[in-house]
Amino acid sequence: MASRSFILALSLSALLLLPLFAVSASKAASDPDLDEDISFLDDEDESSATSSTHDFDQSFDDQTDDEYDPDLIGDGGYDDFDHGSYEPPAPIDDKDVVVLTDGNFSEFLESSRNVMVEFYAPWCGHCQALAPEYAAAATELKGSEVALAKVDATEENELAQKYEIQGFPTVLFFVDGIHRPYQGPRTKDAIVTWIKKKIGPAIYNITTTDEAEKILTGENKVVLGFLDSLVGPDSEVLAATSRLEDDVNFYQTVSPNVAKLFHIDPEAKRPSLVMLKKEAEKLAYFDGQFTKSAILDFVFANKLPLVTTFTREIAPTIFDNPIKKQLLLFVTSNGSEKVLPTFQEAAKLFKGKLIFIYVEMDDEDVGRPVSDYFGVTGDGPKVLAYSGNEDAKKFVLEGEVTLESVKAFAEGFVEDKLKPFYKSDPIPETNDGDVKIVVGNNFDDIVLDESKDVLLEIYAPWCGHCQSLEPIYNKLAKHLRGIDSLVIAKMDGTTNEHPRAKSDGFPTLLFFPAGNKSFDPITVDTDRTVVAFYKFIKKHASIPFKLQKPEATTKPASTSSEPDAASENPSKDVKDEL
Repeated sequence: MASRSFILALSLSALLLLPLFAVSASKAASDPDLDEDISFLDDEDESSATSSTHDFDQSFDDQTDDEYDPDLIGDGGYDDFDHGSYEPPAPIDDKDVVVLTDGNFSEFLESSRNVMVEFYAPWCGHCQALAPEYAAAATELKGSEVALAKVDATEENELAQKYEIQGFPTVLFFVDGIHRPYQGPRTKDAIVTWIKKKIGPAIYNITTTDEAEKILTGENKVVLGFLDSLVGPDSEVLAATSRLEDDVNFYQTVSPNVAKLFHIDPEAKRPSLVMLKKEAEKLAYFDGQFTKSAILDFVFANKLPLVTTFTREIAPTIFDNPIKKQLLLFVTSNGSEKVLPTFQEAAKLFKGKLIFIYVEMDDEDVGRPVSDYFGVTGDGPKVLAYSGNEDAKKFVLEGEVTLESVKAFAEGFVEDKLKPFYKSDPIPETNDGDVKIVVGNNFDDIVLDESKDVLLEIYAPWCGHCQSLEPIYNKLAKHLRGIDSLVIAKMDGTTNEHPRAKSDGFPTLLFFPAGNKSFDPITVDTDRTVVAFYKFIKKHASIPFKLQKPEATTKPASTSSEPDAASENPSKDVKDEL
């Protein structure tokens, strides 16, 4: 009887356990990673780190500097090198700027045909710099057919999300409810000029010398066409060109006296065209065919000075220019007198081909961050070439800054004959840690080693997400340090560059499989846990490997019969190791 009861109990146990065995077997069959015991990788240290690589879901008012990539926010390039530090803004008379909220936004746009709206954050340094210029523009345009308004995006989250606001300030111009971005200079004059072109005529007539003198006195740069008639094909070409150029006002005249004030020979063949600027190079005469494309190229090539001093205000004009290639002179304000004239002379030889830019290195607000972006140290002078395209290649002029050296360097740049320069920290003297340190100058040796599978983290020291990832990444490297075919590495993306290390934010994790280094790396898009990283590497590694579970380390029992001295006298020579 007892035997039958035992058999019955055993049978019931088998029935109860059978589903568990089936599930386990099914799971093992469907998940090849479970052919080894990796349970020791998954412990309490990873419980708070399960977000994916680019988990940026904070609301605007929760963002901090740690979560920004200074080099990548915005589309402008290195003009967006930071977001400015927060300082309490000075009082500004912005009584003519309309304050919009979610409650009155739609109603106001319905009642006003033309509205410019600035989406800002109170802590944003760029927004604080724009505020007085924006207010002054609103006052000047008061009573016209346009209104200037602002929205605090940190308070009006729904509006910010609706219009996909991703950086500050973002300025949109609405016409009958349809919007387009304003990406011009953040100055009163530029804003007013841009808006007047959008709501007024594309070209203005000048009929008297009084009108001409007022324009020449009040505007920084203008284009004048000297025509046979204020209507007709030539006028239409000039007007069509004006609509494509946001930064310069276009005028036309048939008066020889007006033409003379604009330094055009009254007897000159018509149509004639001139650009005037309040800069060292005041005059530029157009000598091409009177077509829209030719005039537009002429204006783009001449609206900037020979050498443009880099400022926040001028940055959009530089980056919106169709001439993308730039030559930059880095030097302190005290040293500029020696080399700036030389740089200007060289600029005359490449007008229309290159934009020449002067970066004042000791300007803490702008010059220093731009110098850091390009990896330029010291006091200069230093000349760099910048492609300005998506590849954003940089080139360095070696040696002294002379007219001959700059000319030869610029010619090589125009003809694509220069070797790119990449920033790099010094190569570490020792690199024996579990996580290998990669810099620009040892990238090829470590990451592009065809005999190794390499996981690379590109990080920024100020990045909060990178700091959260660090202990997990270190633990992963510690567990994998015994696998000779595998390298876990990291590179500071703010001070090092390499053409194969493309980062779309921090941290960026890339996997370079062995034997396939000529192909693009695999972007690591998985949970930030040791287990998830391990499974990703296991799946994509070219060289198979198997992780051995570490042997449990237990303290050996004492074989001595002598009593422990510390136990015998616990108060003697006891050290606090905490």
